[in-house]
Amino acid sequence: MKIVVLSSLAFSLVNFRGKLLEAMRGAGHEVIAVAPDDDPKVAAKLAEMGIAFRTVSMARAGTNPLADLKTIGEYVSLFREERPDVVVAYTQKPIIYGGIACRIAGIDRYYALMSGLGYLFSDAASGRGLLKSVFCRLYRAGLVPAKRIFVFNSDDRQDMLDSGIIDKASPVLQVPGSGVDLTRFVSAPPPEGSPRFLMIGRLMEDKGVWEYARAAKMLKDRGLDARFSLIGRPEPSNPTGLDDADIEQLTRDYPVEVLPETDDVPGFLRASHVFVLPTYYREGLPRTILEALAVGRAVITTDMPGCRDAVSDGENGYLVKPRDAGSLAEAMEKLIADRALLESMGRHSRHLAETVYDVNKVNALLMEEMELSTGASNKPSAARGPADAPAPPVAAQRAG
Repeated sequence: MKIVVLSSLAFSLVNFRGKLLEAMRGAGHEVIAVAPDDDPKVAAKLAEMGIAFRTVSMARAGTNPLADLKTIGEYVSLFREERPDVVVAYTQKPIIYGGIACRIAGIDRYYALMSGLGYLFSDAASGRGLLKSVFCRLYRAGLVPAKRIFVFNSDDRQDMLDSGIIDKASPVLQVPGSGVDLTRFVSAPPPEGSPRFLMIGRLMEDKGVWEYARAAKMLKDRGLDARFSLIGRPEPSNPTGLDDADIEQLTRDYPVEVLPETDDVPGFLRASHVFVLPTYYREGLPRTILEALAVGRAVITTDMPGCRDAVSDGENGYLVKPRDAGSLAEAMEKLIADRALLESMGRHSRHLAETVYDVNKVNALLMEEMELSTGASNKPSAARGPADAPAPPVAAQRAG
């Protein structure tokens, strides 16, 4: 079969979906990966994997209808030229406009990977009701042709129902995120020395950057011996993004070391003791949390959709109140004071990574549900559970 995979960023095709693309090629399918940005490194890596790379223009964060119509038109042209048997899309605009283009081009086998509902479903967008209403209508139009809608957490289906994006008959299936590569993110004991807390993410207010900085200052002011690192890139064009001036203020006024984006995320995780993600953004299932689990680190994150699916409070980390630096500092202080607890939580994290979030298990499930596997034996036995379970089972959950 010929499969077209739609993305909103070339880098993500290799970094987030590389193993899935490899699984598709390994099953004997022809695969064409599509992104709006022409990244030569990504194109070269995909070529090594035997995967073609095409570009389609897209204003990733824009709201210009003419630009979006152009994206739809280019998708339709691509589909008519390539005549794919299957189209798979992930992230918002590829899902919306890819689904609409599939309807126009007459493609029946369309699948959507919902990696999160994003900014408009977060508290930060409370004053943008009209834009959210338009967005929901577009999302519904894009998901109408989907044979399966994969969600990454136990909250997204209900939120989509409440917003009119889907109805109760929509073919929704919860899966354990995008999975994590256990051969790249290898378990390692925490290093010796003072506890080091690590946050990785886009530098946005609703990712909890300021809450992390304030919590670090609280702990330092109490005389506690710990280090605090933050890895990410500025997001000046994002509605809640930090710019260079914000980062300068953060490093000047708070005891946080800000580091640029890195290709060595496993190395930084191994050098840390605890991973922290105090987000109140509307996540799907944060990939950074899964990577921290795989390395065997305790995780402190917010009691928010997606985040709470991967962290059992008191077992492999702590769930704290969103927008509450004091709650975050309290959880961090517990792990500073108890090295044995920190280590036992890390072991539990690795166990979860191995049994639930292994990328090979997740991809085997996706391949089977999309009817792309080479044989039925590839399908893991599915442990079905309620849609609001705190963590997804080893295979998946039917939502409905």
